[in-house]
Amino acid sequence: MKSIEEIRTFFSGDRFALEACGISIDEVAEDMAKCSMPITQMHMNANGFAQGGAIYTLCDITFAVAANAGNALVVSQSANISYLRPGTGARLYAKAQRINEGKTSCLYQVNVMDENGKLVAFASIQGFRKVNE
Repeated sequence: MKSIEEIRTFFSGDRFALEACGISIDEVAEDMAKCSMPITQMHMNANGFAQGGAIYTLCDITFAVAANAGNALVVSQSANISYLRPGTGARLYAKAQRINEGKTSCLYQVNVMDENGKLVAFASIQGFRKVNE
C-alpha cells in the first residue's frame, strides 16, 4: 500500500478536485479513504447549499484515493449517487469503503457527512482496475 504522502503526490495532478474544490486527502488505509471539502461561496448552488456536483466531486476523489492506494491503476467506471439532505456548514467529510473486489473491477460505497455527523449523500462507485500482465 502507498503511503499517504505518495498518494497526495500522485493526486496532486487532480487539480480540479484538490485546487479548484479545495478537497483534502485526510486518511488512507488498505480498503478505505477519508477526504474533506470546505463549503465556500464557490461550492454553493442558488439555494445556498453545497452544489450537487461539488458533493459528487468529493465522492469521486475519495473513491479514487481509496481504490488507488494499492499498486493497480483504478478509474471510475460507473457511479450512482443519492442526495439525502442539503450540504451545509463549513466542511463536508467523505469516507470511501471497499465493498467488493474482483480481478478487474471493484465497488466502493462513499458516505458524505456534514459537521454534525448527518448523512448528506452516499454513492456507489464501480472502478475498473488495469491488470498488470
